[in-house]
Amino acid sequence: MARNPRHSPRLTYLARHGQTEWNAAGRRQGRLDSPLTPLGLEQARQNARLLLDEGIDAIFASPLGRAHRTASLIASELGLTVQVVDDLAEIDHGLWSGLGSAEIDARWPGQRDARERDKYTYRFPEGESYADGEVRAGRVLEEIERSGVRRPLLVSHEMIGRMLLRQLGVPDALATRQPSDLVYRVRAGGVVEGLSSSG
Repeated sequence: MARNPRHSPRLTYLARHGQTEWNAAGRRQGRLDSPLTPLGLEQARQNARLLLDEGIDAIFASPLGRAHRTASLIASELGLTVQVVDDLAEIDHGLWSGLGSAEIDARWPGQRDARERDKYTYRFPEGESYADGEVRAGRVLEEIERSGVRRPLLVSHEMIGRMLLRQLGVPDALATRQPSDLVYRVRAGGVVEGLSSSG
């Protein structure tokens, strides 16, 4: 289902929202939201500085508050506006949203292990799977392709970000991690470089 990367913009940039209160507490967010922490706000500003000389010509963001806030901070530094794309919302964690691992294990014994065995197709109870998210990721990239943008920045979330990487031709995308202080620069053919203020 991987998208043909020949039709991608020359460079695509992917950023994750800054750290949130629930990130710090170890709670799953999915489509729920929590505010950026002071560290999360600083991560957004650091990422903006990383991107100053990259020639970003458009910023697209998830509608969820944590990603939109991050994108807005970056946009203000780059002199751009934020275009909200609903399909960039995080994969829906369904009934697991807002819960920590111990709470999930108590209510759904063995299900976190079941998910580990089949991450791509496992659907969160009353939520989505990675496979569902990849359909949305494909639509996002097709929309951006039609816009004619050459160096887009997409500000979203770690899980939908993996599916964006997969659609851009990155074969091991499901295993990637994206800290909030790192921006991926993806070249045609799925070549990924990480931009980070921490080196």
